[in-house]
Amino acid sequence: MNAVRRQPRPDLAATLADLGIPADYGADSHLPCYEEARDLVEVEANFTGKVQQLERDTAKLWHGMKLAALADGIELQLVSGFRSIARQKELIAEKLAAGKALGEILKVVAAPGFSQHHTGMALDLTTGDVDPLSEDFETTPAFRWLNKHAREHGFYLPYPRDNPSGFIYEPWHWASVQLKHPRRG
Repeated sequence: MNAVRRQPRPDLAATLADLGIPADYGADSHLPCYEEARDLVEVEANFTGKVQQLERDTAKLWHGMKLAALADGIELQLVSGFRSIARQKELIAEKLAAGKALGEILKVVAAPGFSQHHTGMALDLTTGDVDPLSEDFETTPAFRWLNKHAREHGFYLPYPRDNPSGFIYEPWHWASVQLKHPRRG
């Protein structure tokens, strides 16, 4: 499966329109459309007890990286993995219902079809030292370890400061290098 598409999916038009998202969202090449994963495996429960899923090969990489970090005295905790397009729509709808502006929402949550989480190849991580999904994660030994070792385990930081996607800085979000360098075929 090639998880990355360069063109928006035609079947997403109604979903985007329902949320008031412009039809040309994602036309920028720095914000590709992603396919939903089909080969998911359950990996572990997150801090709230919800079992998370990842794409099969990414799950293996995650387990290897988690064990390597633990061997170095670093505990990495999975906050979230796979997220469906339908769930992505729900998240945005909830924020809109709470009165948040769409432009601000789309800086922190990708439109349905454009989240790396759809692929099952993206991880949101935390450690016991900080609140999950907080920029404070960058101050932790876990983040320093990831910066030094994540690539060895097949992961990279897709949303550093001032990234071209327009998303906020997400030090907690790590993705398989397959999303950065997708297989052609």
